[in-house]
Amino acid sequence: MAQAQAYAGWVYHVGINSKDLQYCHARYLVIKGRCVDMYKRDPQEEPGLQPMKKGIVRHNLMVAEIGRQIVYGRVLYGMKIHSKRDHSKHVQFACSSAEEIEKWMSAFRHAKDEAELEARKTSARAPSLTEEESKQTLPRMRSKSRLSRLITIGKGPEMLMRARTSMIQEADTDDYFNKRDGDAVEQADWRCFQTQNGLSKLSVFDERVLATVITGLRMFEDVAALQADRGTIMKSVGVVDASPDAVFEIVMSLDKSQRHQWDVLTGDLELVEHIDGHADIVYGTFDPKYFENWSWYRKYKRRDFLISRYWRRDQDGSYLFNVRSHAAGIWEINPLPTRSGTTGSRSLVTQVMEIESTGWGRWRKSWGKWKKSDYSSFRKTVPYILLCRTAGLREFFKAEAELSLLEDRISVLNVPKEAAKPLETAADTEVTEDFIDAIVSEDPDAGDDTEGLISNIPFQRGSHRLSRAPWSAMLALAAAQLENPLLADEPRINLDVNAFKGSLEPASPSKDCNCWEDPGGKGFMVRGRTYTRDNLKIPGGEPVLKLLAVDWYKSAHRIDLVARHPQSIVRTEAGKKLPFVLIVNLQVPAKPNYSLVFYYAADRSLRPSSLLEKFANGDDSFRNSRFKLIPSIVEGYWVVRRAVGTKACLLGRAVTCHYYRKDNYLEVDVDIGSSSVARGVIGLVLGYVTKIVVDLAIVVEAKDDDELPEYILGTTRVNRISPESAVPFQLG
Repeated sequence: MAQAQAYAGWVYHVGINSKDLQYCHARYLVIKGRCVDMYKRDPQEEPGLQPMKKGIVRHNLMVAEIGRQIVYGRVLYGMKIHSKRDHSKHVQFACSSAEEIEKWMSAFRHAKDEAELEARKTSARAPSLTEEESKQTLPRMRSKSRLSRLITIGKGPEMLMRARTSMIQEADTDDYFNKRDGDAVEQADWRCFQTQNGLSKLSVFDERVLATVITGLRMFEDVAALQADRGTIMKSVGVVDASPDAVFEIVMSLDKSQRHQWDVLTGDLELVEHIDGHADIVYGTFDPKYFENWSWYRKYKRRDFLISRYWRRDQDGSYLFNVRSHAAGIWEINPLPTRSGTTGSRSLVTQVMEIESTGWGRWRKSWGKWKKSDYSSFRKTVPYILLCRTAGLREFFKAEAELSLLEDRISVLNVPKEAAKPLETAADTEVTEDFIDAIVSEDPDAGDDTEGLISNIPFQRGSHRLSRAPWSAMLALAAAQLENPLLADEPRINLDVNAFKGSLEPASPSKDCNCWEDPGGKGFMVRGRTYTRDNLKIPGGEPVLKLLAVDWYKSAHRIDLVARHPQSIVRTEAGKKLPFVLIVNLQVPAKPNYSLVFYYAADRSLRPSSLLEKFANGDDSFRNSRFKLIPSIVEGYWVVRRAVGTKACLLGRAVTCHYYRKDNYLEVDVDIGSSSVARGVIGLVLGYVTKIVVDLAIVVEAKDDDELPEYILGTTRVNRISPESAVPFQLG
């Protein structure tokens, strides 16, 4: 029998005890197959140690991210585990980095996948059993396991107590610039107007070192926005020798002693309200004494401000940090591959700002092209000081190497078979209790509130090569190597868009709002034939499925199963004759609730064993791991463009998706409200929805060589839709 794989490491168990007080206990988790053991100490250091709690993962387990939270004054990132049928019972675990909690979420999902496989086998043997009877008939799991591969997540609780004394070597100054990686072509025209290299200025006020550093910093402005009289939008770009997790923590920090080392303009910051794990409200001040070198600023009195902050962590490890006040600003923090011969993490940090049309912003519009004298004027402006914070971060991390302890590491230990020691973490006992029930029954008042905290040590990212293949070569590669997921020897049927009608009308020369069209796939990037070896992405090409119609519904309640609607195209005679229809129902949380529904159809039957056929007829676990959406804001407010981004998102991992396979169609209901991150983005989009043109591409993710290259299932362009144009959803 093949030896199993396990996940092990330290987490926080967070919750509210019987006295209505919050607790946060260090716990050591071991996940082996479907079995989960929880200890107070590391069982590998104490052979024979018994777990304090143990249980097995069921197929109805749900894992959800709850974001950033403050527990006993320490920033933690949490996840919630609960049963799909009973939300009242749940368990919360937390870690000191977002990347570490993401690994634990993947570990629990892996255990859930095994549980679903076992549940299907049990269902095939006894299909008439109830869920409770099915629990009793499931095989009893043994917690003892011999492992040849142990994946260790995080480090022991003693790490946070270590003094931060180590220093890293200063990185080379010849950093190369990498373009922000996305899965759609960015609709913007950025022009570099200033490059500062090798210049550092340090000013000392009140025994504080304020970094006004512009080493290796490049500044850009959005030429298209300036020419269109949409305001002045600028950004600064720099490479920081730290992981995205570490950079994000520093940008988010309210500690002024730390912030004053890289942020010249901001004085004090104070948390006003913690909204959720991805949003808060902060009060801050500007202090003129920090800017005595700039005489133009002396006339201003002490100023204060109130800002709302929203952030998210994308699936590739990058961050987007949105700051809203009288003007908008965005931080983007993207991981970069390590340099050859080095081991340190790097990030590409981009700060984007909107500048008011008064003062310098008005002067900039009147200047047109940059003149030599304009640079000296620009250096005396607040926007320039703010943009220089990107360089301040770079210099801060060069000097503060101990902050690398904020990063995370996952170490894979391959034990030689001849010397392998079994991970015998407990007696060879049978486990039948549900994992959630077992953990919920823990007594949080058992006096270990003073146990050590958990930390982590640097995580070494695997480097990957960035392809420099010509665009024309990628187009040829995409066209030549795409294997059609539809039957080649079956005659095509005619897909006449005019035969199908949705509540949202198609675009026409006389109609450019409250309408839709099919933009095609060339504006999106998908994985190429050699992606597993070189990470090469290629233009998507024409979609496999054709967009037939779009519905725009509203209702007092969330709209599920839109295929039930009497006017749905799959209910029409023409729709019933289609070989296959994919229905994507984007459920928008608001008052009222909205649903944006896309109908994509195939002109031939699905080819057996193709990736699309596996997705259509497979189980929900497979669908969740492959269902991918690529967004792109073609026109719209720049803050919305940056917040939405252009990166592909595995919807089944980011939000809750429900799948309904019936007759000739598969409906996917995407519950955007199930994620606080998604709710934040969609809330921003709804504020500007009447001025936005958005492109969307649906992809089934390819992971193995025999599944590559990827193909786009369908694309949609939605033009400036208004909430008032939505049609009431009524089944009767």
